[in-house]
Amino acid sequence: MSSHDSTATFRNVNIKRVNEDSSVVEMGSGTFLVKRVIGCITCYLQNDQNEALLNFNLDDTIEFFRNDAHCYFIHIQEDATYLLKLSNLEDNNRFYQLISVAKSKESVFTQRTESASAKQYFQFYGYLSQQQNMMQDFIRTSTYQNAMLQNYPDFQDKIVLDVGAGSGILSFFAIQAGARRVYAVEASSMALHCDELVRKNNLSDKIIVMYGKIEEVDIPEEIDTIISEPMGYMLYNERMLESFVHSRKFLKQGGNMFPTQGDLYLAPFSDEALYMEQYSKSNFWYQQSFYGVDISHLREQAFEEYFKQPVVDTFDIRILTAKPLKHNANFLTVKESDFEEISIPFQFTILTTAMVHGLAFWFEVAFMGSLKTIWLSTSPTQQLTHWYQVRCLLKFPIFAKMGQVLEGRLVMKATMRQSYDMEIDIGLQGSGIRSYNSLDLKNPYFRYTGINPTPPPGSTYVSPTEAYINSIVTAQPMPVPVNNQSITDALNMQQYVPNQMPAVYQQDPNTGNIMVSNIPLGAGTGQPQTNPGLQPKAVYTPY
Repeated sequence: MSSHDSTATFRNVNIKRVNEDSSVVEMGSGTFLVKRVIGCITCYLQNDQNEALLNFNLDDTIEFFRNDAHCYFIHIQEDATYLLKLSNLEDNNRFYQLISVAKSKESVFTQRTESASAKQYFQFYGYLSQQQNMMQDFIRTSTYQNAMLQNYPDFQDKIVLDVGAGSGILSFFAIQAGARRVYAVEASSMALHCDELVRKNNLSDKIIVMYGKIEEVDIPEEIDTIISEPMGYMLYNERMLESFVHSRKFLKQGGNMFPTQGDLYLAPFSDEALYMEQYSKSNFWYQQSFYGVDISHLREQAFEEYFKQPVVDTFDIRILTAKPLKHNANFLTVKESDFEEISIPFQFTILTTAMVHGLAFWFEVAFMGSLKTIWLSTSPTQQLTHWYQVRCLLKFPIFAKMGQVLEGRLVMKATMRQSYDMEIDIGLQGSGIRSYNSLDLKNPYFRYTGINPTPPPGSTYVSPTEAYINSIVTAQPMPVPVNNQSITDALNMQQYVPNQMPAVYQQDPNTGNIMVSNIPLGAGTGQPQTNPGLQPKAVYTPY
């Protein structure tokens, strides 16, 4: 319903009356109209003969409870309770939005989230392209499926809740693992696509798609296992972990959550190239005659802005100058309020003398099932995922020698923009040397290129050229059988044909010029080719 269209129409709506003794009386079906009249919203249901079946004003005295994807219980004071069933998920979405606006009741999600941020967030996840980006993350998707299938007792004949279902892929995995029923809750328009996939896969009797936020829907039965993919950059970005934890209100005693816990890792790193890259960007604003304009007065603000951005990319783990520390969150016990401010004190003993340019972060989550514990890792030592890793630069690096101790604290304060403002305070123990920085996790610098990270300069301890030469196995080439010779005959006789050019060349019979033909695979591509069978072994140097 918009300001230009004062009436919303829902067709083929069924209504039943629920009596105090829980008996149900069929009242009929018809057209349900929601009409705005002078600031008041009136709802009435009429049959094909235009006879009124139900009529009420939508205000704070009316209570709504969602039963499943298309059904609502409507309790009218001093009257009765009715069961309203809409014909499809799209109508359900429209009706749900009308209720949300009319009731104007703030959920926990609404209280902690700016409306503009929420709108942008759900619009983003309503795109199939974004769902595809996540689904095509082989590590992510396969780990979730394997975690469920290998822990089938947690799903066999169980009631499962999928929080932020998106395309519904996790709900399908739950059914594969034997779930009796899955409630797939999705607040973006992706719920429509999810419902279509459920219907086309003939699973409407097992997967119930519910449009809405987990903080605002009602699940009609207790849940055995909750599944979700709530992790953002640095684990906590997007603040969906709070929604995941909020869903525990539906979890029965002894139920499980997949994932079960999350670990955020942090460690100091040294990367002069990254630091100078950001520093050089701000120097653009140091010009005193840019097209005749002095823009140098904004250089300091530009410096602050660039260093306020967390860097999302990947790196070689050898840039770390100390062993990483871990901050743990158990999703079965942590409180929603614990995510409002996350304070992580740290102390690192430096293992390599170097300039420390900031802190590096990655996370791991564990699926602690009844049979196995399966880990999903975004560590730089593992295959790359769409989460990458995150690095937070210091505006002023600290030179730290081996054996010295870096200590400080990371404070992450939740914002209503579904992210965190971060404060890093770090210093060299006993020296009085300290460095600070403030960062905005909502505004990262996406630096990833798809190219494998190179080892840090100074970490090569043998001659790479000599190592390559020593890896080459010298052997006599095997002669190729010609003129129907057997392999044995060919081995006994080396063929030599005078004036014959290599097969890669041909001679033009008319001009006598040499022409290139039959170019071997990989030649002239501009990319170094790896010879099959001579794959170099990865060398990992512990820090």
